Amino acid sequence: MEITSNLNVVSEICPECGGSIIALNQIGENVCSQCGLVINERGVDVNHSDKRAYTSQEKKQREHTGAPISSLLPDIGLTTVIDRKSINDPDLKRAVKWNTRITWEKRNLLIAATELKRICSNLNLPNHIKLEAIKLYKDAFKRKLLRGRSINSMIAACIYLAIRLKKIPRTLQEILEESSENEKDIRRCYRVLIRELNIKSPNTNPSALIPTYIANLNLNHEILEMATKIVNTFSTKFSTSGKDPKGIVAGAIYLACRLKGLEFTQKQIADVVGITEVTLRSRFKEISTKLNVEI
Repeated sequence: MEITSNLNVVSEICPECGGSIIALNQIGENVCSQCGLVINERGVDVNHSDKRAYTSQEKKQREHTGAPISSLLPDIGLTTVIDRKSINDPDLKRAVKWNTRITWEKRNLLIAATELKRICSNLNLPNHIKLEAIKLYKDAFKRKLLRGRSINSMIAACIYLAIRLKKIPRTLQEILEESSENEKDIRRCYRVLIRELNIKSPNTNPSALIPTYIANLNLNHEILEMATKIVNTFSTKFSTSGKDPKGIVAGAIYLACRLKGLEFTQKQIADVVGITEVTLRSRFKEISTKLNVEI
C-alpha cells in the first residue's frame, strides 16, 4: 500500500463498500472515506527521521509528540492547555479560566509528587522506587486512607514500603532525616498501608546494610567480609524476627573490629549506625555468645 501524505488517497479500495481508502498517519490508521471501515491500525510513523533539519519546515516535520508521560504527574503528563492570547469571546475566556483550575485530587497528588521527588533525590533512590511509591500513594488515596493523616507522612511511608518491597538497602531512619514529619505519624501511616492494602512486606536483609556503614566508618574490605560472614551465619542459624537490622549489623561490625584488634569504641559505631550503645552491646553479646566466639 503506497501512502503519499497524511490524507492522500491510496491505490486500494475498501473491501466492504468499494470506496477509496485514506491514510491517517497521525494516528497510524488506514480507513475508508465512505463507510469509515478501519483497514489497518497501529501503523509506524515513517515521516520522522533522524536527519538534521535546516529549515523551519524540516524542523516541523521532525517534531514528535512532546514530553513522555509519567506516573509522577497528577494527569500523567497529558495536560490540555488552551492559549488565551487569541481568544476574544468572553465566554471562551471564562472557560479558559475554569480550565486552569485544578481539582483537589490533582492538587493532592501534585503535593505528594513534589515531596516524593525531593526525598528520593536527596537519598539518590532509583526511578523505579519513585514509580512504586506513587503507585502505593494513589492506591491509598483511592481507598481514602489519607483522612486525618498528613500528605507528607503518607508519602514518606510509601517510599519506605517501596524500598522494602524492592529490597533496597535503606533504613527508615534515613527517610526520617529527610522528612519533616514526626516519626510516630510515619510509622502509623506505614502500618495502615500494610494493613489496608494487604501487603506482606519482606524483612530487611541486615547484610545489605553493611557496606554503607563500613564506608562511613572508613574500615577496610577485610572487616566488611568478616562482618558479612558473621551476619549471614547468625541469620541462618538463629531467628532475627523482631530485632532491628541495624543493631545486628552494629554488633557484627564491633565484633569484627574486636577480632581484628581495631580500636573502635561502641559509641563511634553506634553514632554512625544510628542506634544506642545499649542496643549495640546487647546484639554484640548475643552474637558472640550464640556463635561461640571468644575474644
